[in-house]
Amino acid sequence: MSGIDQVLAQAMGIPGVLGAGLTDWTSGLALGTAGRAPHDDHEAAAADTAEVVQAVVRNATFGSADAEGPGLEDVIITSAGGYHLIRFVRTAFDSQTCLHLWLDRAQANLALARLRLRELAAELVAA
Repeated sequence: MSGIDQVLAQAMGIPGVLGAGLTDWTSGLALGTAGRAPHDDHEAAAADTAEVVQAVVRNATFGSADAEGPGLEDVIITSAGGYHLIRFVRTAFDSQTCLHLWLDRAQANLALARLRLRELAAELVAA
């Protein structure tokens, strides 16, 4: 099983990534960070990520009717200069963490980043 620091280091190798973090989305606590953070504040980025995830999870519109718990995989936010990609990390015991990538829009490939983030989330929970 890969550790948090190892997974975040691998995330930093994704083309265009500016920063990465693992967040407990119920508390807004940053469990691990790497690279830069928006406004140079990883703790604020974790808290903001948690707010976005909580808003999405609260609304059944975004879930899947046939899945247990939130049927959500990713949240993608685009802005003029970047992308924010949030991946739910599914675990057997608790699904309250998410991986967050901050990407430079000019250098990143959003589809590639999403695929790599899915793999990294799986590494966090692999036995």
